[in-house]
Formats: sequence, structure tokens, C-alpha cells
Amino acid sequence: MNERELLRQMLRVRRFEERCVELYTQTKIRGFLHVYIGEEAVATGVMAALNDDDAVVATYREHGHALLRGMSARCVMAEMYGKVTGCSRGRGGSMHLFSKDLKFYGGNAIVGGGLPTAVGLALADKLRKRDRVTVCFFGEGAMAEGEFHESMNLAELWKLPVLFVCENNLYAMGTALARSESETNLPMKAAAYEMPAWSVDGMDVLAVAETARRAVDSVRSGGGPHFLEARTYRFRAHSMFDPERYRDKAEVERWRERDPIDLLLAKLALSDEERASMEEEIRVEVEDAVDFAENSPDEDVADLMRFVYSPSSTVAGRLS
Repeated sequence: MNERELLRQMLRVRRFEERCVELYTQTKIRGFLHVYIGEEAVATGVMAALNDDDAVVATYREHGHALLRGMSARCVMAEMYGKVTGCSRGRGGSMHLFSKDLKFYGGNAIVGGGLPTAVGLALADKLRKRDRVTVCFFGEGAMAEGEFHESMNLAELWKLPVLFVCENNLYAMGTALARSESETNLPMKAAAYEMPAWSVDGMDVLAVAETARRAVDSVRSGGGPHFLEARTYRFRAHSMFDPERYRDKAEVERWRERDPIDLLLAKLALSDEERASMEEEIRVEVEDAVDFAENSPDEDVADLMRFVYSPSSTVAGRLS
């Protein structure tokens, strides 16, 4: 992926998320909403290193990851509207995006819940001798959970083809890193399991892309699991319900000076016409997704129990 394409993808995610915020305030999107604004360089850089056959496990802040993995904006937006045309038939909403075809396995509302899932996927690939890497995204708050340590241990013990990507945005919801974890040098935690681990500037998409490429290549060549900490920052609140009383505006503004989109633009010789064309293309895509979602049907009431209970014919067959 060249530098212009990296920029385009980050802008796609940013504009999509900004539109979601607008729609949420209009009560078009409901429930929980966690946007990726400010952190776009991480998923953009990592996804650029993956093959189509690789697997991705993400967190509940995963709209950008889904788009970058190849899920259509229509499919994502319809899911957030709760429409049957969404990627999870409108049943998952913002936090549970899923696509078997794209090997995008969530979207998970449980903090740290994706870690054991990623280990299981990687174990299956190793046992079946598939040439596949599983990438697991999670926040630094998940590193205080037991699943993190269990997953690190088993992944290294079994030399599984998995890349653990910690998106360290400094706050686990509203709790600062130093308040929740005694060791704030996060790669050291993974290194304790004899796992290759390092940090990268998560606001620099070029640095992320290069570091992720080296990590993925090493994992794919049989080097076992790797850990990558991307030091990043979310510009908006944890969710739309968050009053943000745990950090001051000056801190947010300091980080905004390192906006990943602006940092890449400063390195590109992009004309005003090229930028305007790119923005217009993205605007059309996002508005098309909104129109699609608003005109998509709700799930039929008769189907509400589908996937909840087994069909009666199936149950009867098992009992006979």
C-alpha cells in the first residue's frame, strides 16, 4: 500500500466515524458507540501488512478495522442502524461487526475477550498447517486482565502464528495506565513470556506499516508470536456516554498536534485538487452508506428467535 493509499484509508475511517457521531446525536444510531478518531494510523498500518487469507480479531472500537479489512461502508453502517442488511444482520451493532468471508472475527464487547479467540484461531491454523497469521488488536486495559497472560503464555508455549497489537491510548475507559498497571512498559510484559516485543509510534502510519510488516513476516516464517505496542491517542471520549472528566483539554490538544492524517500529509506532495478529489470520493461513499442503511429493512418479527433456538425439526430429529 503506497503512501497516498494509506492517507486515503485513514481519511475514509475518519470521515466515516465523524458521520457516525453526527448520526448518533440524531438518534439514528443507538446503543454504545466507540469511535476510532485519532487512532487511525494503527489499524491502517497493520492491515497493510496482511494477506487476504490472514485473520483479524478486534475490539469494540472496530469500525475502522472492519472498513480497512474490506468490509463495505454500507455493511458497517447498516449494522450500526440495526438493519438486517448489516454484517451481523443488525443483531450485533457497533461493537460486534463480523465477517466470515473476510476472516474478520469481531468486534468483541468484552475487554480482552478477543485474546483467547485469536489464540484458538492461530492454534487451528498451526494444526492444519495453514499459511496464515492471526492479528489480535486490544487496548492496554486488556493487559490487566487474566486472559492476556493466559493467551501470551499459550501462544509462546505452542509457538503460534499470532501478532498481538496493543493499541495503547493511555486510558482504559477513564482509568490512566499508571493507575491500573504497576508496570507501564508494556512490551516488557510480553517479553516476560520470551516473546519478541517492541513499541512503535502509533501516530505515524509509515512507522506502523513498516514495523507491522517486519513482525508479520517473522510470524509467518515460523518465528512464533510477536507483540507490538502502538502508542496512540483517541481524540474523542471513550464512548458517547463519557463526560471525559479524567483528562484535561490541554492534553487532548497536545495530542491533536500529532494527528496521524496531518503528519502524513506533511510528508506528501499532495495538491489541493488531489486532496479535494479524495475527500469527495470518500464523502460520496459515506453518504451512500447512510442512504443504504436508512432504506434497509428491519428484521422481520417472525425471525427474531432465529439463531437463538434450534429449529423445532432439528430438535425433534435429535430426540427421535
